[in-house]
Amino acid sequence: MPAVSVQDVTKLPRIPVVDTKLRERSVVKVVDAPRMLEGEGFEVRRAFSGVDLSLADPFLLLDHLGAVEYSPGEAKGAPDHPHRGFETVTYMMDGKLEHRDSNGGGGVITDGATQWMTAGAGIVHSEMPTQDLVAKGGLFHGTQLWVNLPKSLKWSAPAYQDITGDKISLLASDDAGAYLRLIAGELAGHAGPGNTRTPITYAHATVAPGARLQTPWRTDFNALVYVLAGRGRVGSQGGGMAIQEGQLAVLGHGDYLTISGDEVLDSPSPTLEVLLMGGLPIREQIAWYGPFVMNTREELMQAVQDYQAGKMGSIPARERSLGGEAGR
Repeated sequence: MPAVSVQDVTKLPRIPVVDTKLRERSVVKVVDAPRMLEGEGFEVRRAFSGVDLSLADPFLLLDHLGAVEYSPGEAKGAPDHPHRGFETVTYMMDGKLEHRDSNGGGGVITDGATQWMTAGAGIVHSEMPTQDLVAKGGLFHGTQLWVNLPKSLKWSAPAYQDITGDKISLLASDDAGAYLRLIAGELAGHAGPGNTRTPITYAHATVAPGARLQTPWRTDFNALVYVLAGRGRVGSQGGGMAIQEGQLAVLGHGDYLTISGDEVLDSPSPTLEVLLMGGLPIREQIAWYGPFVMNTREELMQAVQDYQAGKMGSIPARERSLGGEAGR
């Protein structure tokens, strides 16, 4: 899992030691992410299945893509499809995914990069493996997070952010046993590059075997931890709660959170890899139909009609390069 790796963690800015007199966030529940098929038939783990969305608000969906080793000709993607009313955040750790949309956004997401697409009033986009990945096969591993927009922003103009891996903020735990890639939001006084319309924090942490990560967390944000690879524990009181690849932990209220890696990892990953997610709940009515997330049924019907009438645009046809890098 290369994503953005760090050779010398000790040189990174440190997260200050947490005052343990404050309240630690405990685990409310741990759920397994079921496997299902999306797009042209690629498998995902859907992390929020079985979770009351009020506990995840403002997040709507988290799909874990892979990790999978594709043989030549096996890689699949999601051809042209519409969205309205929220944002999609696609983070790629391994492999290549090419994004194109009807607003002119486009690029190849790879090597720890993130593409942040604001669907807003409506957009059509596609996310497809590059031609070289299809032809040659290879490792593919990423995630897609859906972030809701409040009613006041659902009709925003569509937008696209290309966040390359070298723009991500890197932080180390107080003892340098763990490090974080801060994609968006604020953590311990540091800011990620993602421009967030809905206030959130989104980070990928690597925790060494036996190491512990403690970090402050905004008290008005919820907190969720999803395991990309490895095994460990969330929380420290009473030994915390065991968690492993493909599981999501929903945390309760508090001032900071604790994550630790198992001393011995009996998984393919030599480290514990987790996503840290939290945001300010919107607490508005949700009306959801496939790729559209609005506030009322009438708005959903309008979204379907607008898409069918071509009002969300279309992706211009063009030839792709052999490496799939065109349009970046």
